[in-house]
Amino acid sequence: MMSEQDVVDLLRDIEKTGTPTWIGGGWGITALVGFQSRPHSDLDVYINSKYTNVFIEMLISKGYGEVKKEYTTNVHTVWQNSSGCLVDLHLLDFDGTDTFYFDKEPYPSNVLNGKGIIDGITVQCFTAEAQLLFHQGYEHNENDIHDVLLLCKTFGLDIPEEYKLN
Repeated sequence: MMSEQDVVDLLRDIEKTGTPTWIGGGWGITALVGFQSRPHSDLDVYINSKYTNVFIEMLISKGYGEVKKEYTTNVHTVWQNSSGCLVDLHLLDFDGTDTFYFDKEPYPSNVLNGKGIIDGITVQCFTAEAQLLFHQGYEHNENDIHDVLLLCKTFGLDIPEEYKLN
């Protein structure tokens, strides 16, 4: 599990590197709504790929090592420390336009305009609308359902059809 204190400590370490960072996944939703509504197993971190080396050096200096998973790629890696904290690292490419790329797929940069708070620390994250879109089109688990319903309730968004059955 990734506790709020684990996340805060890592956010402070990230800030020291000067790496532009966006928080996604469950902690991204926690940031958007302003409170932790469920436990999180990892921290989804999205960074500008130009900062990869400095970011990974920071992770290694904090005791994290890369863990190979069936879904890891050259732009999506997983890092774990001896306490079991997991960082799900996603590398974004920016081309100077209003678009960024993840794994060569284009996305409008405005999805990165979310702002949230984790234990008093302001973080950049995906917008609520983007989080909602990214939680569609796959088989959902309990956490996905919880997160989507919380987003919809908090931000007055329509519940996607695929979540209405749950």
